[in-house]
Amino acid sequence: MTATAATGPAVDAATAERLAEALRCVTISREDPAETDDSQFARLAAHLERSFPLVHERLDLETFGHSRLYAWTGTEESATASEAAGTLGRAPAAAILLAHLDVVPVDDEAAWTHPPFAGVVDDEFIWGRGAIDDKSRAVALLEAVEAALAAGVRPRRTVYLALGHDEEVFGDGGAVRMARRLRELGVRADLLLDEGGVITQGVADGVDRPVATIMVGEKGYATVRLSVSAVGGHSSMPGRRTAVGRLARAVARVQEHPFPLRMTPVTADMLARIRVFMSQPRRTALGLSRVAGPAILRVLALRPQTEAMVRTTTAPTVIHGGVKANVLPQRAEALVNFRILPGDSVDGVLAHCRRVISDREVAVELVGMSSEPTTARSPGPWFATIAELARAVVPGIAVTSGLVPGATDSRHYDDLAETRCNFAPIVLTGADLERIHGTDERLSRENYGRLLDFNRRLIENLAR
Repeated sequence: MTATAATGPAVDAATAERLAEALRCVTISREDPAETDDSQFARLAAHLERSFPLVHERLDLETFGHSRLYAWTGTEESATASEAAGTLGRAPAAAILLAHLDVVPVDDEAAWTHPPFAGVVDDEFIWGRGAIDDKSRAVALLEAVEAALAAGVRPRRTVYLALGHDEEVFGDGGAVRMARRLRELGVRADLLLDEGGVITQGVADGVDRPVATIMVGEKGYATVRLSVSAVGGHSSMPGRRTAVGRLARAVARVQEHPFPLRMTPVTADMLARIRVFMSQPRRTALGLSRVAGPAILRVLALRPQTEAMVRTTTAPTVIHGGVKANVLPQRAEALVNFRILPGDSVDGVLAHCRRVISDREVAVELVGMSSEPTTARSPGPWFATIAELARAVVPGIAVTSGLVPGATDSRHYDDLAETRCNFAPIVLTGADLERIHGTDERLSRENYGRLLDFNRRLIENLAR
């Protein structure tokens, strides 16, 4: 029998409106901070402080630029210890709960059903840039804490809320500084929870029910620039290979020689958890992974979504060269983006590029931000609790582990908690996933209700 996601209660109008107002704040983060509209972040901060008065009265708050680090002091921490440690206290932490307040720009506003920053609420959806990624999680966290404070609920040990303002441009001004502050305080938490995994419906091949993927780490990130310089001249007298031709060959070699397929501990754990929900013959085949490992890797490599789990991926994304059809180019360059599987490294990516290109005339260098993959690990002790909460919010789901293929703020906090989970209990189809960073981003009122229910249950667990 096919299991389907249970229908939950949709949020009321006032709750939906608080999220919608946050979506109306045009908090686009820019790689050049001078281009960021600070007034929009200030507008959002004022909205949060107005909407959640108990949070801002009873939790300690430090700001780092437009990022906001809250400390909700636990019942086990004495007032004396809190005063001795400074503003945020030095209590052992139960959890560090992350979300981010910034969003990516919009390419084609005319293609949207509603303007991307109008914050439209209808009977089914809350529309706007950031509705999924990631203002809904940030506001839902504050909603849950506000409700807990009103009910007299308090965590047993300190809980930190870290709301970043520049996650979409790698978090240097927000998450990096907040994580540094937590290290200064000697914080070591049981749980680190951030965005990343969701509950997908109709996406996992061979599984007849929604699948919750609770990510326990993330791949690394590197962008490599390949560049070629040449003398130039008239196109009627070209040499053996122009700068564009040499660069094209280099890009082709990089793409035609991908990193090898490899089974990591996290991927093996993910397959072991999901196989029990699969129909035959997939279930039996995955049970033979010790002897059929190479065959399983080849099958996973057939689809981009699953290939990303078993190799460092290679994606040429930008190419420039030449100024006119009859002029030999003096420079050509290309950008190639890599998402790095645990066990590989940024230096390894550079070495791989130089080896497969095998051309000294092609310069190979890193550009922009890069990060190493998280250390391969098994799910920590809190994984089972997060899975239990997900099943309570959406009954009948399959639960498995995984790796975030992109970069999130949680990589900056990775050493600060025993268990890391990247997950939100919202049910999304493949079409919904395309709306993230795309056109018509929206969150159903039902999904927002799931977020609120999940956070309420999480706080109840932290209070035990």
